[in-house]
Amino acid sequence: MSELHKFLFEGLPVRGMLVRLTDSWQELLRRREGGHNFEAPVRRLMGEMSAAGVLMQANIKFNGAVVLQIFGDGPVKLAVTEVQPNLSFRSTAKLVGELPATDTGKLPLEVMVNVNGQGRCAITLDPQDRLPGQNPYQGVVPLHGDHHEPLHELSQVLEHYMLQSEQLDTKLVLAANDEVAAGLLIQRIPVEGEGNLAGRAHHEDEIGLNEHYNRIAHLASTLKAEELLGLDADTILRRLFWEEDVRRFEPQQGANGPNFACSCSRERVANMLRGLGKEEIDSIVAEQGRVEIGCDFCGQLYHFDAIDAEELFTNDAAPGSDRLQ
Repeated sequence: MSELHKFLFEGLPVRGMLVRLTDSWQELLRRREGGHNFEAPVRRLMGEMSAAGVLMQANIKFNGAVVLQIFGDGPVKLAVTEVQPNLSFRSTAKLVGELPATDTGKLPLEVMVNVNGQGRCAITLDPQDRLPGQNPYQGVVPLHGDHHEPLHELSQVLEHYMLQSEQLDTKLVLAANDEVAAGLLIQRIPVEGEGNLAGRAHHEDEIGLNEHYNRIAHLASTLKAEELLGLDADTILRRLFWEEDVRRFEPQQGANGPNFACSCSRERVANMLRGLGKEEIDSIVAEQGRVEIGCDFCGQLYHFDAIDAEELFTNDAAPGSDRLQ
C-alpha cells in the first residue's frame, strides 16, 4: 500500500518525510501498457518525479495542484507530474527521439533532457479556486548549478530549486523501479525547539550553516537506492536516525494517502473535440471511420464514431456516454 510518513526531530529545526508509492505507481505503469509504455530510464524519471511531487505537495499543503515539469531539447522533450491536495497523482512523458542504450536502466538528465544545456525544471502551483485575474504561480530553474555544471539527478535539481526559491536547505533521496517509487526529504525549517509546532520564526540566516540540519542531511545521504526501494519505512528511519529523537506522525495511506488518479473523462475529450469544429471532426471520421483520442497520463482511449461525432454538435451530453465504447 502506498504511504506517506511525516516526522520531526525534537528540539531541532529539521523536519522530514518519506513516501513509498507501491500499488499506485504500479497502477500508473499498468495503464501505459499495450504500446504506450516507456523505456526503463524514462520510467525511472517518472517514478522519481511522482515521489518528489507527492513530497512537495505534502510539504507545502497547497490547496491546488502542484505540477512538476522537466523539459529540454533531449530525447525526453517533457516529463510532468501533477499532484492534487488529496495526494492523488498522475505522470507522463513525451519522447521525440531515441535514448542511448543502457544496461543499468539509468541515464543522467544531460543525456535524456538537457543535451545542449537548455533544459529547465518548472514547478507550478495552480489554486483550486482561483480569484478573478489570479494566475498560477510558477518557478523555473535551469538543469545546472550555480557554476553551470550539469545536474545529473532530479534530486539535485529540486534541492537547487528549494535553495534558490525558498532559501531552505533541503536534502532529497529519490529512487524508482517498476515496483516502487520512493523518496526521502529532509529540510531545515526556520524554527527551533518547541517552535516546531508553535511556529515561532527563527530569523537568523543559517543556509548551509546549521549543524543539526547538516548532520541529519548527511545521514540521509547515506541511504542507498536499493535500501529506499526495498526496505519498509520503519526500518529506513530506524537505521538512519537511531541516535536522533524523532517524533513521527500517523502515516497517510489508503484513501488518505498517495493514490494514482487521472482527471481525464469522455466529457472533457468531447469538449476538446468541439473546439476543433465540426468540419475537422467530420473529415477525420470520413477518413478513419472514427476519432480516437488517448490520454497522455493514463493511456485511456476514447472513441468517437460517426454517430458520436454528430452528437458532439447537437447536444451538451458527452456523446456515446450511454453506449459501450
